[in-house]
Amino acid sequence: MTSSSSRREVAVVGGGWAGCAAAVTLAAAGRDVTLFEAARTLGGRARGVEVDGRTLDNGQHILLGAYTETLALMRQVGVDPDHALLRLPLQMRYPQDSGGMDFLTPRLPAPFHMLAGLLRASGLAREDKLSLARFSTTARWMGWTLNNDCTVSELLDRFDQTDRLIRLMWRPLCLAALNTPPERASAKVFLHVLRDSIGARRQASDMLLPRLDLSALFPHQAWACIERLGGSVQCGTAVKSLRREGRQWRLAFQDGNAVPRQFDEVVLALPAPQADGLLAGVDGAPRLPAFEYEPITTCYLHVQGAALPLPFLALVDDPAIGHFGQFVFDRGQLDDQHDGVLAVVVSASSEAIALGRDALAQAIAGQLAAVFRQPALAKPGWFQVISEKRATFSCTPGLERPACDTGLPGLVLAGDYTASDYPATLETAVRSGREAAGLILRAKPQ
Repeated sequence: MTSSSSRREVAVVGGGWAGCAAAVTLAAAGRDVTLFEAARTLGGRARGVEVDGRTLDNGQHILLGAYTETLALMRQVGVDPDHALLRLPLQMRYPQDSGGMDFLTPRLPAPFHMLAGLLRASGLAREDKLSLARFSTTARWMGWTLNNDCTVSELLDRFDQTDRLIRLMWRPLCLAALNTPPERASAKVFLHVLRDSIGARRQASDMLLPRLDLSALFPHQAWACIERLGGSVQCGTAVKSLRREGRQWRLAFQDGNAVPRQFDEVVLALPAPQADGLLAGVDGAPRLPAFEYEPITTCYLHVQGAALPLPFLALVDDPAIGHFGQFVFDRGQLDDQHDGVLAVVVSASSEAIALGRDALAQAIAGQLAAVFRQPALAKPGWFQVISEKRATFSCTPGLERPACDTGLPGLVLAGDYTASDYPATLETAVRSGREAAGLILRAKPQ
């Protein structure tokens, strides 16, 4: 048992980005931290995976310049974002002659970057440009917020957005940011994302593409940092139960040979269903809502010598003709070791994954061959389809999300599902982990 004069022991249960953020913050503040993760590696739903001898991400990600907490935490653990991420100005660019548009903001101070990008955009009619300008002006006047939430589709209709602008700009942005179709997505949360990106300083709207695999981007460095600060990381260790004993918390583990341990505080940084399972055995603990979830699918294809005109491009998706891809990334332009590897993202991918992996990969390869007019893309040397079936919660209007504070001394929650202005993103997870650590550090010892 610890005394008030010794370092207080904290268990962080769950090694995703939220758990890593909490553990690093607590260890840096002098707490004796042990991070428990059931998997063999850290990172949760944003990590590198080994597939047939290749290191791929379990999902292609775009970060934003607005991810201030994530970028600060990366620097804290020794990752240089300027080296690890390719920074691009805000853009929505489609393959030439594919029925899309070409919108690129110059490096001018906000909001002039948006105005200049809009004036120079091709593929949009005058009516579309006026529609976008009207949306931006009205949203700024509203302070990028809504008193009464509604769907993104209802918001766009209220702002008289054109069908073409919705198809080429707002729908892809909504899917990328909220992983929820506009017909069901929260307009309030969508506006918050826009407020802190296109509505903020110019650098906040920059798009940041990882040059490293997601494990190397943060979780591996977080592991090293925790241990460097005197903490411990135990992967392959699943927590079976949690209960209060006096002023401490007792953890028991799935491994029958592992001895239960006591801690002064616990950060529960598991996905909501697993966290709720542990909370069910704790007297007085809150129960978590039963979220609905949306999948994200990334299809990797390798074609020898394949190269896109840009590091990433938007795609016009049309499931009716087998065009499921929404964004395509040229991994070779981000990392020399992935020359010829293209990563195609399908957000809210329930319909796509119902095809089966082989059929989906074939459809996406055909889509790329058609829009880039490169027949070789239809016959990749290899492909890999990775689906995270519960990648994010479905970010719907008026969704109730729990606070990090459980109301019980020494027990807090962390995760991208906790109360936030943002949807389920890496930034939300990191902010939640930081907030959970702050609750522990500010609390008076029991």
